[in-house]
Amino acid sequence: MTLDPGTAAIIQLAWARRLGLADDAFAESLRSGERIVRVDDAARTVEFVRLFGSSALVGPEWIVDAAAGIPDEEMAHHVTLLTLTRTHGGHGLGSAALFFADDLPLRQPSEELTVSHGNPEAIELEGLCPPDDVNEVGLSDLENRYTIIREVEGRRVPIACGAYTEWEGLLAQMGVLVDPEWRRQGMGSLAASIAAHEALAAGLTVQWRAEVSNTGSLALARKLGLSTGGIQTSVHLG
Repeated sequence: MTLDPGTAAIIQLAWARRLGLADDAFAESLRSGERIVRVDDAARTVEFVRLFGSSALVGPEWIVDAAAGIPDEEMAHHVTLLTLTRTHGGHGLGSAALFFADDLPLRQPSEELTVSHGNPEAIELEGLCPPDDVNEVGLSDLENRYTIIREVEGRRVPIACGAYTEWEGLLAQMGVLVDPEWRRQGMGSLAASIAAHEALAAGLTVQWRAEVSNTGSLALARKLGLSTGGIQTSVHLG
């Protein structure tokens, strides 16, 4: 689905505040055609973000200087940031595509389901999933959780959880975790849809971050009807 014209401005405002920039930084960047930069010599992470045609780079002065002549298209590649930060111990994180929505079609389950808002069910679900998946989704950092419960052999079992946390009171940063035994059955998209509609009802714009190499996460974002809005590339410094 397409975004309302004013939604891009809301998204850029949230990211500007998240990155420690002026509220109108992205709008000014779009008008001037120049990259936004913020020097933070104490930063332990370098962030490059591109949103709706505007870009921002936040990090120590040496990375800002080194990146000055490099086009945004190249800066969006994780390997570029790794190369620029190699002598300062640059490692990890990667590049993530950013998807957004201010409205979504309602997905109706084919059967009646129980949805829990409690923490114990989400924690139990994490125990059923591979640690890498648990760490990537980070349910513990997403305070609004909606866990789908199924009756299995007389036991109530959590099978999928859609969750979000608020960014700057404007965006709902989403995450979804599904028990491996219940994957490829539509449970992930259903859990995500439940959480997304709760976020929209709260007046937030939905945000989905998908690592560019995570084909499953990218496919789920598109299946939900989210719109592509940008990319975030980050590295930790040693």
